[in-house]
Amino acid sequence: MTTRCNPGSGDAASGFVLLLLASTFLMGSSFVAGKILLSQGFPALLLVGWRFLVAALATLPLAWMAERGRLSALWPPAMRGRQLAVVLAIGLLQTAAVMGLLFTGMRTIPAATAAILLFSNPIWVALLGRLFLHESLSRARALGLLLGMLGVALAIGRGALVAQDRAVLVGELCCLASAICWAVATAINKRANLPIGGWTLNFWQMLVGAVALLALAYADGERWPAAVTGAQWGWFAWLAIPASTGSFGLWFVALRRGGATLTSGYLFLAPLFAVVLSFLVLHTRLSALQLLGGTLIGLGLWLVNRVPRRRADDSAPTRPHRPRRGRSLP
Repeated sequence: MTTRCNPGSGDAASGFVLLLLASTFLMGSSFVAGKILLSQGFPALLLVGWRFLVAALATLPLAWMAERGRLSALWPPAMRGRQLAVVLAIGLLQTAAVMGLLFTGMRTIPAATAAILLFSNPIWVALLGRLFLHESLSRARALGLLLGMLGVALAIGRGALVAQDRAVLVGELCCLASAICWAVATAINKRANLPIGGWTLNFWQMLVGAVALLALAYADGERWPAAVTGAQWGWFAWLAIPASTGSFGLWFVALRRGGATLTSGYLFLAPLFAVVLSFLVLHTRLSALQLLGGTLIGLGLWLVNRVPRRRADDSAPTRPHRPRRGRSLP
């Protein structure tokens, strides 16, 4: 019997940390790649639609291998009408709405700000879980929620809040709405208990979201730029493959090694990498208040995802953990 590696010991701990760093680095890099293409005239919805269509196609063979070559596992007989509706809802929310709103918002705000706002998602997941799923909320998690929401307000920035720049405010609200859509999709996924694996769900949600986004984009008159340089194709390839399929794959491996609770506690690294890469590549800076807001969100995420060590050790499975729910990341 193969046992799950204990991420708290020796080489396993080093490998687990490397997986988290690589995955969250790729997630963070997607904001920089996306901002570069948006600033060079690529339409937001069309860019995201083609990104996730390519990512879905790249994910398909990985999903097939994860299911040990069983094509029937990509849509098991247990998937009925209700499950189909759930998959469609997750695809429309978690890929089309989340990524469409995110990239629409990034047209007018820095990539770093967009990343901070999007990755406030676990704060809203905890809030929705308490309000609608009646999940328990410890003092630490309640404090995390308060710090996270305060951090969101600071990350939006004083200037936008007093409507000094309407375009910036709209962009930030789009990214905040993106985070809330992600939280709603996560809540739906928690209740659905779909009979498919994480890779398979990611394939379907990306495919559904991509088709919806492309339909909206072409209906709205968006068109792919007539002349695309080699550098632009390179940024798009990075956005679609390493920053999408690659980051998801590494995240799934980390989930298997460390479990969902421990792994999700490090999700704050993604916006941190986005801030650092934005500074290095795009030469953008955040205000002191926005940096404070990002720090409070990161602390809030840690508190929301934190589990007492004794409880975590007691609940840790000894068999390999296979994540059943996918999560579409930018």
